[in-house]
Amino acid sequence: MRGRLKIYLGYAAGVGKTYRMLEEAQAARRNGVDVVIAYFEPHARQQTIALTEGLESVPRRTINYAGTRFEEMDTDAVLRRHPQIALVDEFAHTNVPGSERAKRWEDVRVLLDAGIEVWTTMNVQHLESLNDQVWHATGVRVRETVPDWVVDEADEVVMIDLTTRALRNRLERGVVYAPEKARRAMENFFTEANLSALREMALRHTAHEVEEKLAPPAEPAPSPTGRTERLLICLTGRPSSAVLIRRGKRVADYLHADCLAIHVTGGGEETPDVRNAVERHLSFARNLRIETHVVEARDVPRAIAEFARAQKITQIFMGRSQPRPWWQRFRENTVQRLVKQARDMQITIVAERRRQRLG
Repeated sequence: MRGRLKIYLGYAAGVGKTYRMLEEAQAARRNGVDVVIAYFEPHARQQTIALTEGLESVPRRTINYAGTRFEEMDTDAVLRRHPQIALVDEFAHTNVPGSERAKRWEDVRVLLDAGIEVWTTMNVQHLESLNDQVWHATGVRVRETVPDWVVDEADEVVMIDLTTRALRNRLERGVVYAPEKARRAMENFFTEANLSALREMALRHTAHEVEEKLAPPAEPAPSPTGRTERLLICLTGRPSSAVLIRRGKRVADYLHADCLAIHVTGGGEETPDVRNAVERHLSFARNLRIETHVVEARDVPRAIAEFARAQKITQIFMGRSQPRPWWQRFRENTVQRLVKQARDMQITIVAERRRQRLG
């Protein structure tokens, strides 16, 4: 049987995710459960480190990269040890190049497939679909993310909450970071506005997870015309396609709808840079479990409309058309032509929003 996955979710470093995980691990050990630490990041927090006493730790794997030695979780060693429960800190961590897998959450899935229960920690800003919202709210683009479907597979999500004032108090007392690092953190990422925004995201996401777990399996949502909702995301080589993918997938998940992505090559006249960018977007979409398609056609709007109709698409997500030269200003752009050719579908134009600082 596949192992259970339990995620301790917070909104920032220092709210107590790892502390709570270790507390519960100690209680399980006292009850005779075989618990081991597969990976633990102490961050010099003495109270948290004290909770590891008596828990067996699996030695880490050392990897040499660019002349420096790094330590990662030794997944193979954990598999050989095969405990009942493995504790894995920092679920969203990116493994150093040379590791067997790119992400720690991929290592965790290997342990789960082997029947090992895993308890792990992560912050809400590492959830892929919230990446743009986090950037707009805080000005920080989070690079280490976990696909939503991975978190959705968790058997249990425990929200570790703490008021923003209490967290900043911990920072001031040096509980989270050393004094100088804590001061810089409070002046930058750990502002009251940033923490409040992140806490709200965490609470909303947890409430949604609870609702999903308690509700009976949902059927795909019907559209206003009575058809089952199916979403299509139109990709280009522009950076904004990543925003489009996250927005479309989040809406599809909310509606329990199928989600597809398409790129029309426009006759194969793309530059190598554009082709590479498109392939990155397609790979990103596939990583989020979005079905991807590439179509070659000179008439891009017609190709999208015909594909959408053949796939019974009800909603199309696309970005704004790029500005045109002055001599073509009065000609219809791609978006306008698609709107005319897909009148039986809902078309959502996703704007490229600039970040607005809160507070």
